[in-house]
Amino acid sequence: MSGVASVTGLLDALLRAGGQPRITWYGPQGERVELSGAVLVNWVNKTANLLVEEFDAGPGTAVGLDLPPHWRSLVWALATWRVGACVDLRDGGGDVLVTADPASHPGHPAVVAVALPALARRFEGALPPGAVDAGSAVMTYADQLVWAPATLPGSPALATRDGVLTHDALVSTLAAAAPADPVRALLTSTDLLQYLRSAVGILLSGGSVVLLHPDVAAELDIDGDRRGRLVATEQVTLDAPPDAP
Repeated sequence: MSGVASVTGLLDALLRAGGQPRITWYGPQGERVELSGAVLVNWVNKTANLLVEEFDAGPGTAVGLDLPPHWRSLVWALATWRVGACVDLRDGGGDVLVTADPASHPGHPAVVAVALPALARRFEGALPPGAVDAGSAVMTYADQLVWAPATLPGSPALATRDGVLTHDALVSTLAAAAPADPVRALLTSTDLLQYLRSAVGILLSGGSVVLLHPDVAAELDIDGDRRGRLVATEQVTLDAPPDAP
């Protein structure tokens, strides 16, 4: 996707690509979720609408992502960047905390509980007072972005223990490590930062991602025939080692 200089530009390019698969998730209990470019953008728009309307998210807002590598964590990261806010991967949770384990963050004032199973429509388990259940809330928002504040180029976009990346450097930094040509990449990761770098970089290069839950990856490591069938079925062109850039 040459010429893409922002997350907004990436989402526009994904939307134009229409029905081509962009992320395919293999999870436990036989889960398989495939999102085309258009469907991925719809999810991002719904989530961005929630961030703006529920939390007034925008430049200067830190959105903590306490999620594993997953198709949903990619959606939340892209939505955060689309509204000009910062994906915060440091301990502490940020202004808004998006988590699959709200019980581990007692007292946080702005919690979004994310159910990870593919068919989940609501979060199973106790929610802290005032927490937003993403499983039910996201679906109430429009497929198109209603409004988002303008992104400020110099505002924080990605905060990690190693430092802060601003919005004006985000896309160029992620694209720098991306494959030169579009690939259909098979990824396994336990590190959210590395996963986001890899997945967004691959999307920026016009490629797509097949993401394996670590348990699924472990099963395939001991069943070469099954792995070979998956690689062939998904038309994988890059079988990346775990947490590869």
